[in-house]
Amino acid sequence: MKIAVRKRKIGNIPILEVVQETKIYEALPMIVYYHGWQTAKELVLTQGRKLATAGFRVILPDAMNHGERKTERSKIPSLTFWQSIHTNLFEFDTIIAYFEKLNLTTGVYGVGGVSMGGMTTTALVTQHPEIKAAACIMGSPDLSMYKKRIAANAKKYGLMLPKDYEALLSWTDHYDLMQRFDTLGTRPMLFWHGTEDEKIPFEDVEQFIKSHPELRLEFIQKEERHLVKTETMDLVTNFFVKHLLD
Repeated sequence: MKIAVRKRKIGNIPILEVVQETKIYEALPMIVYYHGWQTAKELVLTQGRKLATAGFRVILPDAMNHGERKTERSKIPSLTFWQSIHTNLFEFDTIIAYFEKLNLTTGVYGVGGVSMGGMTTTALVTQHPEIKAAACIMGSPDLSMYKKRIAANAKKYGLMLPKDYEALLSWTDHYDLMQRFDTLGTRPMLFWHGTEDEKIPFEDVEQFIKSHPELRLEFIQKEERHLVKTETMDLVTNFFVKHLLD
C-alpha cells in the first residue's frame, strides 16, 4: 500500500497531508495530529503514516514558531509556548474548512497530539463537539496547573514574568479540560503518559483520570520518560480505528 505525503499550505499554515494514494480524492474520516514543543510536523509523520494506512486522511500542521514557521524563542518564560498552542486553536477551523470545501472529509473528525500537541488536543475538545475522538500523548489536561508550575519555576530561577501573567493567559480558562470536563460528554479520549516523564508531570493526567470515572477515558501508563515509541503509535492508531472506523 502506497502512502502519499503531500506538502501543502493552507493560507500560511504549513501542513503535511498523509493519505493512501488510491484515496487521495475520496472523502475520508480525518485526523488532525499535532507535534510537540520545539519539534515539527515531520516528527509525527510516522504516526501519520500509520493512521493513513488504517484509512484516515491525516493532517500534520506546523505550529506557530515551529518547523517552517520557526522563530527565535522569546526570552519571556513560556510566551512562545502559549502563543504556539493559542495559534493552533485559532487555526483548527481553517484546516477543517479547507478540506470540507474540497469535499474530502466525511464529517468524522479526530484530533491527537504529542506533548504540546497533546495539550492542544485537550484544549480543542472543550470547544469543538464535532471532534468525535481524541488522543493526548504525554500532554496535560490541566492548563491551570501548568501555568502555575511555569510561574513557580520562573520565580525559583529568578526569571521575570509579566505582572499580568494570569490576565494574559485568561483564555486558557475556556480551554482547560480539567475545569471544563463536562464538555467531553460521551466522546472517547485516550491518554498515554510515562510515569517517569521529566517534562509534563504524570500526576496531572493521573489526577484527571481518577477524578472522572464517569467519562469515557482510556488511560495507558508506562514506566517511560518523555518519549514516544512505535508501540504507542500503534495504540493511538488502534484507538482511532476503534472509535472512528469500526
